[in-house]
Amino acid sequence: MFFDWLYGLFSRDLAVDLGTATTLIYVRSQGVVASEPSVVAVETDRGGVRKILAVGREAKEMLGRTPSYIEAIRPMKDGVIAEFEITEAMLRYFINKVHRHKAWVRPRIVITVPHGITDVERRAVHEAAEAAGAREVWLIEEPMAAAIGAGLPITEACGSMIVDIGGGTTEVAVISLAGIANSRSLKVGGDKMDEAIVSHMKKRYGLVIGERMAEEIKIKIGSAYQLDKPLTMEVKGRAHQEGIPKTINVNSDEIREALTEPISQIIKVIKLTLEGTRPELSADIVDKGIMLAGGGSLLRNLDVVIREETGLPTMMADDPVAAVVTGAGKVLEDVDLLRKSTARF
Repeated sequence: MFFDWLYGLFSRDLAVDLGTATTLIYVRSQGVVASEPSVVAVETDRGGVRKILAVGREAKEMLGRTPSYIEAIRPMKDGVIAEFEITEAMLRYFINKVHRHKAWVRPRIVITVPHGITDVERRAVHEAAEAAGAREVWLIEEPMAAAIGAGLPITEACGSMIVDIGGGTTEVAVISLAGIANSRSLKVGGDKMDEAIVSHMKKRYGLVIGERMAEEIKIKIGSAYQLDKPLTMEVKGRAHQEGIPKTINVNSDEIREALTEPISQIIKVIKLTLEGTRPELSADIVDKGIMLAGGGSLLRNLDVVIREETGLPTMMADDPVAAVVTGAGKVLEDVDLLRKSTARF
């Protein structure tokens, strides 16, 4: 007991949203203190030994720009760990970054996971966090964390619907009495939108672009619904046939068309979740509507499309990108909520 109290006195408890595209860190009593790309730059020597060169923002700058012996890796895929050792190294880097002045104390960590992942995948997240320096690990499902972060009344006897669109997955859930009453998970998110843009540019213009350029196009002129005034931007890449650098201008109308497929899949999973929801909870959703969270929800007019397709009020969380980690962080401050909404390892 004494050592638990001592650890609690000096440790900086953390919440981690370990996302496919971005990792966010929340420190108890401080809020969100870090938001960095989930990217690690790795150098491999002739003997096959890997060495970490950079993590986060610095590593992302290397995407598509490295020599053959250096690789910029995204160790999370579709919301789960694809590269265990690289994920562990990335977690260790982020933990040390915010916990460096108390390196001798191991923090307690609440970490987010997609709903419906396997026990093996859960165990992998736990072991990576533990190996990275956590003394105690609690897992919270992303839609639950997003709902808490968005301020939905998750402990009340009424239905609240959350749609969390991340980089690798879209999590749709109906929550009541601090539990998930109905949910679906789809391996479609911001990354699939980027891939759709890459494919469009190659098919229509014979232009090969990287994921960083695709993401920039999505952010600057991407839209889910026709804009009153089309936007345009200059896109740089490599001509597929000639193999030389090329620059073209594209507009928001054609990018909207390119994004039709991933957006349609998201709409479909929302409708399927609604169809499988009990009538009493459905009645609550009619009154309260759908809450959107996650970086993917920032696509222009996505809320408009969802509202038109479902006929339900649709709104955005105050801070969609940080909603998941903020919700995970809030449970650190509330012991009862921590026990109700998480699983301990």
